[in-house]
Amino acid sequence: MIDISRRLTPGHPTWPGDAPFRVEPLARIARGDSVNTGELRTSTHTGTHVDAPWHYDDAGARLDEVNLAAYLGPCRVVTVRAEEGLVPATALAELPARLPPRLLLHTGQPAHWAEFPQDFAALAPELVREAARRGVRLIGTDSPSVDPLTSKTLPAHQACRETGILIVEGLNLSAVSDGEYDLVCLPLPLVGVDGAPARALLLPAGTLPEERA
Repeated sequence: MIDISRRLTPGHPTWPGDAPFRVEPLARIARGDSVNTGELRTSTHTGTHVDAPWHYDDAGARLDEVNLAAYLGPCRVVTVRAEEGLVPATALAELPARLPPRLLLHTGQPAHWAEFPQDFAALAPELVREAARRGVRLIGTDSPSVDPLTSKTLPAHQACRETGILIVEGLNLSAVSDGEYDLVCLPLPLVGVDGAPARALLLPAGTLPEERA
């Protein structure tokens, strides 16, 4: 089992303008309380997280309307490199014509972000469409977004909307070899939201029950 989630340590950076990540102490045994508790405050897009379609499409499904099965099952991890800031469709050129339903892209992000990345590899919309043609229904990336930091039109998100591909961002793929695995990605079961932090794991291929068509 390989944990590909980012650890949410104190001060973990969030998208510029989003709520900062904080865990505030509440009850403490050392102060005479019966238990230790804390209050969690953060953005729905902190660290490793899923984007519900409603995040980038006002008519899209909210997180609780997305079938959880989409986040479980066969996947392929592929190391890719950006050209002028975008991972091109040619990054898939040497891969089989038919891919597993889940494609995780290792762009070279480190395991820990001391500061929020300002310059990261985003995805060309043509790559999203080519992945969809090869059977991909979920794209994951170790970058904080499939689109550049300053993008307002979000072409990669819109390509995912057009093709029905779901998005996982902020993965930690720094210690993962390319190849086929089973993905387990479990977002928090929040209702009516645009996304949520997730715990993501890779298991040996074939660990999970075979998917039904």
